[in-house]
This record gives sequence, C-alpha cells and structure tokens, in this order.
Amino acid sequence: MKTRGLRTQMVVSFMVIIILTAVAAWVPESWLIRNEFERQTWAQVEQGRRAARTLYHAWQSEVTNAAILTAQLPTLQTLLTAGNSDELSAYLTTVETSLDLDLVLACNMANQVAAQVGSIAMSDPCVLTAPVGFYIVPEEEGSPAWLLANQPVLIQNEPAGNVIAGIHLNEAFVTRMRGETRLHHTLLVDGIPVATSFTAGLPARLQAAEGEVRQSDEAIAQVTFTTPDNQSFYAARLPLDNPRIADEVALSATEILQTQRSLVRTGIVSIMVAILLGSGVSLVVARHLSRPLSKLDQAAAHISSGDLNQSVNVQSNIREVARVAATLERTRLELQQTLATLQQEKAWVEHLLEAIVEGIMILDENGRITYFSEGAARITGWQEDQVKNRLADDIFLPVNSSELFSQLIPASGRRRTIWVQLFNKQPAALSLTRAQLVPPDAATAQIAIVFRDVSEEEAVQRLLNNFLTNITHEFRTPLTALAASAELLLDDTETLTQAELKQMLSWLHLGILSLQTLVDNLLETASLEAGRFQISPHPTDLGEIIAEATRLMHPLLKKYQQHLTVEMPAVSMPVVHADSRRIVQVLVNLLSNANKYGPSDSEISIRTELQEDMIKIEVADRGPGVPEDNNANLFHRFLHVDVATDRKRSGVGLGLWVVKAIVEEHGGQVGVMNRSGGGSVFWFTLPLVEE
Repeated sequence: MKTRGLRTQMVVSFMVIIILTAVAAWVPESWLIRNEFERQTWAQVEQGRRAARTLYHAWQSEVTNAAILTAQLPTLQTLLTAGNSDELSAYLTTVETSLDLDLVLACNMANQVAAQVGSIAMSDPCVLTAPVGFYIVPEEEGSPAWLLANQPVLIQNEPAGNVIAGIHLNEAFVTRMRGETRLHHTLLVDGIPVATSFTAGLPARLQAAEGEVRQSDEAIAQVTFTTPDNQSFYAARLPLDNPRIADEVALSATEILQTQRSLVRTGIVSIMVAILLGSGVSLVVARHLSRPLSKLDQAAAHISSGDLNQSVNVQSNIREVARVAATLERTRLELQQTLATLQQEKAWVEHLLEAIVEGIMILDENGRITYFSEGAARITGWQEDQVKNRLADDIFLPVNSSELFSQLIPASGRRRTIWVQLFNKQPAALSLTRAQLVPPDAATAQIAIVFRDVSEEEAVQRLLNNFLTNITHEFRTPLTALAASAELLLDDTETLTQAELKQMLSWLHLGILSLQTLVDNLLETASLEAGRFQISPHPTDLGEIIAEATRLMHPLLKKYQQHLTVEMPAVSMPVVHADSRRIVQVLVNLLSNANKYGPSDSEISIRTELQEDMIKIEVADRGPGVPEDNNANLFHRFLHVDVATDRKRSGVGLGLWVVKAIVEEHGGQVGVMNRSGGGSVFWFTLPLVEE
C-alpha cells in the first residue's frame, strides 16, 4: 500500500479550508466555536463527574475491603473474644494507620463498642445494617458526611461481633478528590455545602454559588458561576447513594473562555465567513485521521494495562501512523518476551531462596525486618507475615545476655554465634554473618543477615571437649599404674617376694584389661561412625560367653572384694545365634559398670531367662541405681550420670552406647531398671538358635 506523509495531507487540507473559509461569515464561525467549546467543556465536566463516581465506588470498595480484612485478622478476633479493650484499641490504631482510615471500631456481640480509633458522633454505631454506605452524622464541627462499611467478625463460622471502618468526607477528603480528578469538589448535604476544595473555604463558596442553572434535572444540576476573584467555573452535581448527599464537580473555565474570545476575534478579522466551511472540511480530515489513531490509542491502552496478548493491527495509508503501529507492535512483542524472561528469573530466584537451608533476613536502617526467607522461617519457627516490618530486637531475644540482638550482630565479613530464643521459646545457637545492601531505589543502606542453627554443633563440641578430657584421664590413669608397676618390677625384681610379685603382675593385668576395654569401645565407636560395623553371628554356647567374660573381669572384681554369681537355666545350656566376641564385650562393659558403681564387698549377679525364641541376660548390682529421668538417654554417647558412690568414677561415656549398638545389631533389645532393695539391673536379649 502506497503511503503519503501526514504533513502533506494536512497542508492540502488546510489550503482547502482557507479557500473555503474565505467566503464564510464570522457569525456562524463564532457561534460554532462557542458551542464547540461549551460542549467540550461540559464533556470534560461530565467526564470528571464520571471519574468522581468511579472514585466513590473505589472508595466504597476500599472501605469494604478494609472492614473485611480487619474482621478476618486473627489478632483482632483473639482480642475481641478476650474483651481486652486497651490492647484492642492499640491494635486498631495500627490497623487504622496501615489502612489509611479515619475510623475503625470493633463491636461485641451485645452491639456495644469494644474499642474505637477515630471520633464519630453516632449514638449507636454498632447497629449499622448495610455492608457499606454514606451516612450523615450530626457533627458539631466539620462535615457530617461519612462513608462507613460494616463487616461481621466470624470465629469458626460463628458471629463474635462486627467491625466498622470509615472515611470522613471532610475538607481533606474533597481536597484528595481534587488531586485525583484535577477538578474542584464541593460536598453538599441537603443542598448545603459542608466541605469544599476551594481555597476560599465554605463561606466564599456559598457566596459564589449563585449562577445560571443550565439543566433543571436535580440528578445532574449543571450550573455555571463566577467566584469573587473572577474565576469562571462549570459544575455538575453527582448524587451519591444517600439521596441527601451530593458532590458538585466544578471545572475552571477561565482559560477556556479567554481562548474562545480570542479565537472569535481572530476569526472575525482573518477569515470571516470562510471559517464555517473550513470547519466542516477540518472535521472530515480529523475523522479520517482519528480512525487509525483511535485504534493506536486502544492498542496503547491494552499495553499500558499489561495486556500484551492482543496484537497491534492498524492499517493506514499515512506513513507516520503505519510506522508508529509497526513500532508499537515490535515494542509489544519485546515487552512480552522481556516480561516472560523476568517472570522465569523471578521464579528461579524464589525457588533458589526457598532451597537455601540457611536463613536470610534483611533489616532496614531502623532495624525492622523487610525480608524473611523460607529458610529463616524453618529455623526460627516465625513466619514472614508475623515478623515483617517488626523490629528484629523484638523477634530475636538473646539468652543470658542483657544486650539487644542488634548490638550483637557482627561486623561485615565476620561471623558470630549468638544464643537466642526461638518462636517456641526454646534456645538455639545461631551463627550470623552480615553484609551491607544498597538497593537501587533505596536512599539508605540495608543489612542482610545470613544465619544457620548451630545448636547441635555447639552441643557436639561440648561433648567432644568432655570426651577428650575423659579419655585423656582414662588413658593416663592405667598407663601411669602400668608404668609404675613396670618400673618397680625392673628395679626390685630380685628383692620382691612371690606375693609381692604376684600383686604387681595383678596390677599390670588390671591396667591392661582397662586399656583393652577402652580401646575396644573406641574401635567399635569408630566402626559405627564409619558405617563399617558388622557382626558374624553363629551358634554359640551362652555359658562359654559368660565364662569368658567372668574370667576377664575376675581380677577387677577381686580387687574390690565383689562377689559374682551366675544363674543359668537348669535344663540345658542355651545356644544363642550371636557373635561371641561382641557379646563378651557387652558383658564386660556391663560388669565394668557394675564394678565401678557397686560398693566394695557387694554382690554382682548374672541371670538368664528364656523368653520364647529369645533369651534375656541380666547384670544386677547393689550400686546407687539410675535416676528415672535418665533412663531414656542412658544409652546415648558421652552421657555421664551423677550418682553418689563410695569410689571416684571416670569414663568417656561410650560403653553403654556400644552395648546398645551390638545388641540391636543382633536383633535384640537393651534396657535398665532399678533393683528392689537398691542397685540397678541392666538387661539385654539375644536370639536363640532354632532347633
């Protein structure tokens, strides 16, 4: 399609208009201009009136949504049910500020005001029945008009009261309407102005309200008037839902009238009669030009509203219009592609943040939380909507410290571990790092804090320190005894009697036995940690296992004059499916504990009991017993139970953990109970060989 330049078409059209308007008279031209200006002016007033109607509907929706949102707040429901007026008032103050309302009040089931933020001169506001509407309140000063929304409070689908949210239709409101519509607004109640956006105020507006009534319809009531400062206005009245309340929308027409007079004078001097015919041709040209431009306007409106799916299909013989249409279509496609890319990147970033196990928190310059990641919620138990815009010092309470959380945050590039109280009131150790952020649209820097829960690491570190301390002691004591005994044997062998020599050898044997037990437990622990722990079960005579354990423990029991008794089934010696070396280790560990905690010259017994396809082996002593609150954790690693005995004890806390691991690997169970008459009974079960 051949295209011509817009300038060429306009020049040709204007030449035709000048030639035609040369024969026209100035009177029709003046009349046409006057009526056209007036029509456009009233069209703008009508457009402003429609815009005002749309804004009032939007205000009704906003107030209704605010009432619905407030009624559904869990905190408000809790405070309203509890009847705590002070806390409820404080909470409503926060709601009123955040939702930009002039009135928020909560009513109980008895239609009595439980708490109120904002002042309204209604005698009984809790009895409002309509969900939303315009109300007239007998205010002593200021506008009596209000926009109120009423919403019931439901708790588990049962009514618990209602919430009323409102906006005062006063001077501030109409001034805000003027900012939205660029037109003046005067609020009328029963035809009397109560609030206006005119800077002169209500008295001046009342004096200037007299003017020509253009239309007698009370629903519209179009008027023109002139203010004392010679400003001309066109106004139309907008009735609201309440028939007693109306909004008069006024458009300043001073500049429009001055332009109108200037054009009329210019037309009279220059073109006289030709203006009427020229206007007709101009309208034809304008109509011809407006069709593609109107389509372009619609396409631009779709794009500006975010609708990028409708293509720009504008056919025109005007080169500039066709070029704009093609450019707009390319822009639409590029925006569509860019938006899809940004959405994918946003989804990827959100997925990445959710996958990070560490907690990420961003604080503004006042120490308030502006971002709280999924990882942070998992670690602390706090949800993002619970902590957002709250002070971090109110959320993270340091344990055993008088300093605030913000004072304990480390400097950038450093790490610090802080014990704080979580959502469930439990303490936790958080390892913090800090970085400074300066977002593109922020005037001040923000703080990004990355943290993780290191409570288990801290606990393991303490256990490891205790373990190293205890194992050092465990190795040093027998080694010192062995070294002393060996040195004495080397120096005084020839002078020692047979009894003394036998005593020295007994001490050496006890020291070696203690070291062997400790080394066996350490080796089993290493195997368990590395996942290499294995057993080799086979049919084994339980009596031989008990005899071997008794033989190994005999010197130690003899040292403390402890008596060992064994009770076995009288029918036949049971055969178990077990790894004999491992079970001997189990018995040695249990007998060592009985020897360690049992008093001197006491009895230690081994007893067996048949139980269907299992056999239960018990090791009983006469020690102080086990506190009941330690029964569940007794078989954990590195555990030390404080009980009173007549001998000093030590140990690394691995023996019972190894016992539990070996027995459970055989398919048995292990446990402990206090013995009647004092002492404790440690027991475990082993599978019998099927006959």
